[in-house]
Amino acid sequence: MPNKEEKIYLTADSFKQYQERLQYLQEVLRPQVIEEIKEARNQGDLSENAEYDAARDKQATIENEITEIQHILDNYEIIKTQTNRQVSVVRIGSNVSVVSLKDDTVINFQIVGALDTDPFNGKISNTSPLAKAVIGRKAGEVVEVEAPNKYQVKIVHVG
Repeated sequence: MPNKEEKIYLTADSFKQYQERLQYLQEVLRPQVIEEIKEARNQGDLSENAEYDAARDKQATIENEITEIQHILDNYEIIKTQTNRQVSVVRIGSNVSVVSLKDDTVINFQIVGALDTDPFNGKISNTSPLAKAVIGRKAGEVVEVEAPNKYQVKIVHVG
């Protein structure tokens, strides 16, 4: 049985942005760089043609980005919003508040896929130690976070 690719969790907005970026790369940038290569090739000797080398490098960068985005779009799963019945259990997409049992610090965050992570705006990856500790748990539970310095938090809110 072939290896199943691991799902890449995206918000609906991120999914749309990746689709738009892929379309732009394929329909605008790729044709532009092909034209640049054609023009550089017409300048003669390719062995000493810096414009040709630069255009080929640009083409490689564009093709790599296209491949990367296609992989994401082939393996994505949209993070679903939770209904009121589902809110009690932490999962990807949840907004969570925890309190540190060490110093009573309250931490508010949303669990998102790795590509949507933005810690400065309270979005943490589902693969982070804190997210792994709280996913599948409910408000009121105390969990241990497997980090270099283990610590415990109490889940105070799931939304």
